[in-house]
Amino acid sequence: MHTPASMVMGIVFAPLGLVLVFTAAITPQWREGQTRLGMTGQGSFLRSGMKGRKMGIRSGSAEALLLLRTDGLWESCLQVEHSELKQCWPVAGPYQRDPRVRLAQGLVLTSLFLGGTGIVLACIGVRCWTDLPLRGVAATGGLLVVMAGMLSLTALGVYTHNLRRLGIADPSQGISNPRFPHLSLRPAGSLYFGWLGACLQVLGGSALLFSFKRPRCSTCPSYRDLPVCPACRSCPDITKSDTDVYEVSC
Repeated sequence: MHTPASMVMGIVFAPLGLVLVFTAAITPQWREGQTRLGMTGQGSFLRSGMKGRKMGIRSGSAEALLLLRTDGLWESCLQVEHSELKQCWPVAGPYQRDPRVRLAQGLVLTSLFLGGTGIVLACIGVRCWTDLPLRGVAATGGLLVVMAGMLSLTALGVYTHNLRRLGIADPSQGISNPRFPHLSLRPAGSLYFGWLGACLQVLGGSALLFSFKRPRCSTCPSYRDLPVCPACRSCPDITKSDTDVYEVSC
């Protein structure tokens, strides 16, 4: 079977983009911030977690710990740098209730559903086990993949544009939690995975959309009046009645 290059490109890029978007969705590194926290006052809640652990931190340097706070769509984490002390929890509070976060969650979930459905349709449309692909089915799958990529791009755009204001009543005051000091928030690794995956989905789905265009059929070199399609890769069979048979005797 001769599979069009657009189908091959789409069937490779679309699943890869879906995997990257899914990876971004389940990881808690959409934004991150660092701050130094003293062991007295605000840092007292870390003492219980550090008791009984060999952190390798000198008593002099323990007065100012470097904390790394990360937030995702469904999980947040807090980690002490250069140590194994890390705690993660489901998103809660103002961040969870922020309508922009909830919008990003809904768009990403819808994108994953449409992307998976589109890839299934594309695989059925390509039909590697037959000679001719189902072009309409493959192109429909490509349309769903493009829609999934656009939804992911929208979710990522909304989150990135409002990254420093999500779950914060006053952006100048940082995260509105008295237990944490001011954090300087910035984009994290999961956002980049999401952007790359969404772009691959749009690219792969657009390639599958070219499946609507049927290949132009050429003609058989020996029989100009008989059409032949490149997907068949051979001329139509010539019946025996069209040829003359001669008996030769020695």
